[in-house]
Amino acid sequence: MTYVAAFDAGTTAVKGTLVSETGEAVLTRSVELSVICRDGFQEQAPQDWWTAFCDISRQFTQAVPKEAVSGIIMSGQMQDLIPLDADLSPVCPAILYSDSRAGDQAAALKREVGGDYFLRATGNRCDGSLPLPKLMWLRENRPELYARTAHILISSKDYLIARLTGICAGDVTACATAGAMDIRRKCWDRRLLSAAGADPALFPALRRPHQQVGAVLPAAADLCGFRAGTAVFAGIGDAGATTLASGIRGPGQYNINLGTSGWVATVSEDLLLSEEGVFNLTAAAEGRYINVVPFLNAGNIHKWMAGVLGQAGGAPDYGTASALLSSSVPGSHGVLCLPYLCGERFPVPDPEIRGCWFGLSPETTAADLARSCLEGVAFSLRQGLERLPDTPVSVSLIGGGGREPVWCQLLADVLGQAVTVLPDTQFRAAQALASLARPERPGGTARAERETVYLPRREHRALYDGLYARYRRLYPALRGLS
Repeated sequence: MTYVAAFDAGTTAVKGTLVSETGEAVLTRSVELSVICRDGFQEQAPQDWWTAFCDISRQFTQAVPKEAVSGIIMSGQMQDLIPLDADLSPVCPAILYSDSRAGDQAAALKREVGGDYFLRATGNRCDGSLPLPKLMWLRENRPELYARTAHILISSKDYLIARLTGICAGDVTACATAGAMDIRRKCWDRRLLSAAGADPALFPALRRPHQQVGAVLPAAADLCGFRAGTAVFAGIGDAGATTLASGIRGPGQYNINLGTSGWVATVSEDLLLSEEGVFNLTAAAEGRYINVVPFLNAGNIHKWMAGVLGQAGGAPDYGTASALLSSSVPGSHGVLCLPYLCGERFPVPDPEIRGCWFGLSPETTAADLARSCLEGVAFSLRQGLERLPDTPVSVSLIGGGGREPVWCQLLADVLGQAVTVLPDTQFRAAQALASLARPERPGGTARAERETVYLPRREHRALYDGLYARYRRLYPALRGLS
């Protein structure tokens, strides 16, 4: 029996699953991570990713012989700026996708090359959350760190790959979020790099997700427990892995991810450039693109609510939060929540906006406050879904938010669509990754948990349509306040 070790280096945790050649999840482990929040910046220590990875990998090689692990493949958060020195050590914490500090640099880059060129080349619009403007910010604001930078990476998983193999590489899905890759030709755009004053030598080699980057070096093997020489594959950015796991293949099929952040995604044969707020990524399949509306605020709202309302001291108490939600009523007695804890990217690109509750009265209950938080995210998702052109044929839901039944039902009600919740998110993603690393075995025989379908309730349609119209007016009314 041989195995593939599949990992996901996310924002809140590094997760690993050992997948057998028949597609069975033999062992699953997770190590939580923390985010560094200061002065409005969002950062993470790459060394924490490596420590968590090694913790999990050593458990794997204690469970099965290391010689039985044929390959390592990963997904990970995208759109980070991870500067490394010549020895592949981080020169500073990674600047995360949720950090929009480089707004001024993005504006300067846009003036230099033109917004239309940037959009056509990258498939996306230029803003301060993209790694290329962040690199410009680093040069202008931390010149001593920039001077030490010999390599940059775009995804957390690529730092782990660099530690394992000594090679700086990135997959074309994750690197499509860099603001520097020609999305059609799958290469770094020299005009954009020149306009940003960025040396092309800093950027990682581009690979397709199924391609092997290298093999585990002896020094890395001593730390992580895998056999030296074990194949390491490029893998894919987290949105690509989730799209694979959700099974969506074409227009009209939509997947909603409710992780810490979230997105609505579909797969098509071309870029979608006409709608502001839509992000375009290279899909794993040749000639396909992922059209996605990404949100900074999704599962983090649930976690925040469970901390504020669930238990004194701010520690999330999901049990108490679920009890509150179970006693809540659709519409939260008119209370609306604008769910922008850390600004927002889409469907309203405003890093300065903050969240609020609106419509409080003496009769407002804790259950109203709890439910309105999740309704606010659902309204935001509806706003994002409306940015995508095709009438929904199917809507699936993946991610930790799918474990809260009240949220799943109100999401179906708000969208007016049946929502199929795909359980075993980590297992599905790991199985999809393992298939990329084993093209000779494109599928597994393991069966996942049964899917759950939530149908929209007609009696709540008018209520939620009215609340959604009010919700759409709330952000414009508050824009500019701080």
